[in-house]
Amino acid sequence: MLSLSARPILLPKPRLRRLLLPRPLSAATASALTPPTPRTPTTAAPADPTPLFLRPPTHPVPPAALEAFRRRAAALVPPSAPHLHRHLRWFLADASTPDHLLRAPLDELEALWLAHVRDRRPFQYVVGNEHWGGLVVAVRDGVLIPRPETEAVLDMVRAVQGFEGGWWADLGTGSGAIAVAVARMLGPHGRVFATDVSEVAVQVARLNVQRYGLQDKVEIRHGSWFEPLEEVKGKLMGVISNPPYIPTGDLPGLQPEVGWHEPKLALDGGKDGLDHLLHICEGLSSALKPGGFFVFETNGNKQSEFLVDFISTKWSSSFRNVEAVLDFADIKRFVRGYRR
Repeated sequence: MLSLSARPILLPKPRLRRLLLPRPLSAATASALTPPTPRTPTTAAPADPTPLFLRPPTHPVPPAALEAFRRRAAALVPPSAPHLHRHLRWFLADASTPDHLLRAPLDELEALWLAHVRDRRPFQYVVGNEHWGGLVVAVRDGVLIPRPETEAVLDMVRAVQGFEGGWWADLGTGSGAIAVAVARMLGPHGRVFATDVSEVAVQVARLNVQRYGLQDKVEIRHGSWFEPLEEVKGKLMGVISNPPYIPTGDLPGLQPEVGWHEPKLALDGGKDGLDHLLHICEGLSSALKPGGFFVFETNGNKQSEFLVDFISTKWSSSFRNVEAVLDFADIKRFVRGYRR
């Protein structure tokens, strides 16, 4: 039975799942569910690490038992969080089939739902996927959840002349979402090299590459930023990155779904949020071939404006057309440019 004291493949139907960018919340935007201080989640790790949506439906359940679970789960949703009813519908769609087979035992589903409601575990971790860039991307604890804002980099890549036949690097690939999406746009000679220092991220990225049958186009390499790419330096048509850019002091102010559960390794950009961004800037000129393109994501207007000025001033002879690009909220979210 699902209670507050409890301890805790088919592709899901496409739908829009919006996750806020990891920026500090103000008093006006903080969720009514946000507790005053973080607490350690007590949810037990799932017995099966396979993402829920990729598990075969092998657990029969009587319709009455599934309906009883739905009622118990709905009863846990507080009035201040009506969006959780939508999540519950998605959860049941991912976890069950029309012929009343489940992808996990009912008690495990109850624990997963309780973790989402009580411990603020991101819904994407609960079901094991995020809909992003026309993909259904597998995610798990320890890997940053792809944000909808980041999909804009795909349009920027498409706009690069001759992008289909080039070699691209996705630095800090995380789930591999960018690498997989770009690879699907490439021609027969195009290739993506994706790097990440996190072993968990490398495992998940490889899973997503395999699921989309792109092993011949995407190579996942374990290592920090440009380090695993020595033999392709100077040959890359493009470099893409969504690095950690949150200032360390802002991490405690993130919404609980982000700050409590997503990996600090993928969020913490150092004192001013620029540590990794500056490191990437330092390596761009030697990584890109002449005419090569770069784009990376930032924390917003202040960082983007600083980086445009920094690159244009320090490496004026190496880059051209360096500019900040707005996201759909009219925030300067990206910095892009070309190698001379």
